[in-house]
Amino acid sequence: MADAASYHQLLLVEDSPSLATVYQEYLRAGPYQIRHAHCIADALKYANQAMPDGVLLDLRLPDGDGLSVLRELRGRDPDLPVVVMTAHGSVALAVEAMQAGASDFLVKPFAPERLTVTVANVMERAALRRQVAELAAVAPRQGFAGFIGAAPAMQAVYRILENAAASRATVFVTGESGTGKELAAEAVHSISPRKAGPFIAINCAAIPKDLIESEIFGHVRGAFTGAVADRVGAARAADGGTLFLDEICEMDLALQGKLLRFIQTGTFQPVGSGKTLQTDVRFVCATNRDPLEEVRAGRFREDLYYRLHVIPVPLPPLRDRGDDVLALAEAFLAKSAAEEGKRFQRFDAEARAMLMRHTWPGNVRELENAIRTAVVLHDGEVVTAGMLPATVRDGSAKPAPAPAPPPPEPEIVKPAPPPPAPRAAETTKRIRPLAETEREAIEEAVKLCGGNIAKAAAFLGISPSTLYRKQESWRRR
Repeated sequence: MADAASYHQLLLVEDSPSLATVYQEYLRAGPYQIRHAHCIADALKYANQAMPDGVLLDLRLPDGDGLSVLRELRGRDPDLPVVVMTAHGSVALAVEAMQAGASDFLVKPFAPERLTVTVANVMERAALRRQVAELAAVAPRQGFAGFIGAAPAMQAVYRILENAAASRATVFVTGESGTGKELAAEAVHSISPRKAGPFIAINCAAIPKDLIESEIFGHVRGAFTGAVADRVGAARAADGGTLFLDEICEMDLALQGKLLRFIQTGTFQPVGSGKTLQTDVRFVCATNRDPLEEVRAGRFREDLYYRLHVIPVPLPPLRDRGDDVLALAEAFLAKSAAEEGKRFQRFDAEARAMLMRHTWPGNVRELENAIRTAVVLHDGEVVTAGMLPATVRDGSAKPAPAPAPPPPEPEIVKPAPPPPAPRAAETTKRIRPLAETEREAIEEAVKLCGGNIAKAAAFLGISPSTLYRKQESWRRR
């Protein structure tokens, strides 16, 4: 039996004795010691005696609004995890509670599992925040598990990844395209107890909707047209290791339900098979969208969100990482020069300034591609500003000051100009549909890159998943 020090002290603020008893029973099996307060006055009295590790808070209380308790306790401890509960749920109330500092929001009635998972998640996140705070005084690291950079935002990422790796909890990586979400997943795997096991990555946006279930769960021969042999899916291939689901918010809603069951039970059925298989995987997922917004829009299951969103890892965009831009550029220069057999060793001052001015909408991926382009197309020991791609040069140029307005001239009444002559019909015939022009540009880029989709997408300034989707739509026409 665990000692008292290993339990989380929870304060349950609920005016209904019967509901309080039910919630305590839901949480009985967890590592919690629960103290029940039926009103605001009791809640504040208990908090004055000893601050809890976490709070379950009803918003409608007999002596006032529960949000006042939330604001008071979060004022004392800004990191205190508080789960708000109410039978009067609305988007506006949820927003107000989250703005006041709530860690999560539950609408009554809710299932036992929803409560236990939510409380476990917020307590684990609070523990990680405390560990990060304790390590804040440590000298900044210049890189970590494949990442390069010493920006403060990246120090927080390194600490979260390091602490999350030892756990079995699901890691949810968010960030703009090109910020390194797959690298974060690989980092979690490479320093975890599962590092000797397989790391299997699935891009949910790059695989056609009717094939992704087979990619994840596998299929048996004859399951569908073209299934000429049994196929081992990612779920089974990742047994004993890590399964990375990139662009998870692109997954079809029907498949999200099957994924939820897989996460809950560790069991699955290959497509076309009645046999249930068991596997042991650690889940890491990623998206460049706001997952909570996807839930509100009905495109992502709420129960799956709460299963996956246990340890969030937000990756900062490159424009917010300061001098990391130059550290990354120098690393990419050394790598590309070695691979291409070029002599480049450094950037000149103007090139360095240009790299720092650019906003890098494509983030680290855009930077790496820009450096490789310069190396491939030029040679020498020093990369100059003129060697950088036009997108970087043009995007980094400061706008010219607007010319001074001319002095006012005396008003002269002029005759109205004649109406413009109508265009010849032949002129409009030269206008081509935008979709046709776009397709030609994409197909030409893919051809010039030797069929390398990722490389072509980088030069075009779009994500590979977008390119794959467009190709798939063309094939279906």
